[in-house]
Amino acid sequence: MAKTPRMTLQTQLVLRTLLETPARARYGLELSEAAGLPTGTIHPILARLENAGWLESFWEDTGEIEKTDPPRPRRRYYRFTRSGTESARLALAQAYNGGATSARLRPAADGSGGV
Repeated sequence: MAKTPRMTLQTQLVLRTLLETPARARYGLELSEAAGLPTGTIHPILARLENAGWLESFWEDTGEIEKTDPPRPRRRYYRFTRSGTESARLALAQAYNGGATSARLRPAADGSGGV
């Protein structure tokens, strides 16, 4: 299994979107729209999360496509692995706590040094 993925703001948005319904499989465009990110940003993040073992993916059954009018390309769905949900929650909590700490350590805007 790969190391923990970088917790960029975009990765956090994708994880939060997936955690809204953690048992539900979702496809890239759906995640892109829900997270407010372009598909060119979403798919590399999904690949990193899958390589880390947090997500698993599968292709849509061809029978589902035949039901659509007009026909569309097959969708690749992503969902959390058994350990992926907990890993995502922990990583988001750490990112949030780390962000809060660094914000407290910045100097105040008035130049007083704040803390």
